[in-house]
Amino acid sequence: MLRPTSFFPSASRALRTSLLRPIGASPLTQRGFHSSPSVMGPVSDAIKEDHRELEAYYKRIVASTDLNEQTRFQNLFTWELARHSISEELVIYPVLEKEVEGGRAMADHDRSEHQTVKEKLYKFQNLESQDPKFLPTLESLMKDLKEHIREEEEQDLVRLEEAIDADKSEQLAASFERTKLFTPTRSHPSAPNRPPYETVVGLMAAPLDKLRDAFSTFPSEKEKSDAKL
Repeated sequence: MLRPTSFFPSASRALRTSLLRPIGASPLTQRGFHSSPSVMGPVSDAIKEDHRELEAYYKRIVASTDLNEQTRFQNLFTWELARHSISEELVIYPVLEKEVEGGRAMADHDRSEHQTVKEKLYKFQNLESQDPKFLPTLESLMKDLKEHIREEEEQDLVRLEEAIDADKSEQLAASFERTKLFTPTRSHPSAPNRPPYETVVGLMAAPLDKLRDAFSTFPSEKEKSDAKL
């Protein structure tokens, strides 16, 4: 029988920690995480907002000649993409499978694309900004991510919004944002990509990621705002 503890050391302790101390206590909450508003828009808007942020952070890394700035935005890009991807897999894809005709095939295709991106993100997150492979690895990752974003926005999200009503869409958006509170903040490509095991493994990995985040540098609020202009 598959045991969740086989994925990470000290799994039980990590799981208890993640449940008792959510990300709200993390320094990252002071680096730009904002709680979901009480009134949400459609889930497609929440996902597209993440996509635009990732594109902005990518452009900032590529345009910068400051190695320290590149490192700060590398950490932020990794943090955002890891949380976004897992939250989609936990919240969005199960609904896509249930509510949309042909949704299972669409979700399986999305998970396959996510796996490719996760593997490249795993390589990128561990590179130093002065490494000659730093920008080429990011470029390769972003090429795949852009194609995934295009397909998701032009096909999956359109079909999903057509299949559910406005209230359900807003509820999904709120659930998507809440889930990002508890997901890992770094890429773990060997972890499962379907619930319930993804949920359990994610809860165990998250505290270890957040400990590493506490010792990493991130952009200031002004730098983040400027990147989105």
